[in-house]
Amino acid sequence: MTTYDPARAVGRAVEQLTVAERLRLVGQCAAFEVYTPKTVPFRFIEALGDSVTECVRQLQARGLDPRQYEFMRLQPLF
Repeated sequence: MTTYDPARAVGRAVEQLTVAERLRLVGQCAAFEVYTPKTVPFRFIEALGDSVTECVRQLQARGLDPRQYEFMRLQPLF
């Protein structure tokens, strides 16, 4: 399996990832903007890392408020 830079998934909806990308990202923690009626129906990955702490650091580095995001561990497709 070739190396995959997880940063390539940032800014994309989970549904837009290929099966191969999803398999490589299983177990990674992802940050998604909390859904509100004002946000778009697609939920884009805004940060991705091995832990919530790492995701928070990435969000803060981009000037985003981590309190506006929820964090979930990506699961296998099936």
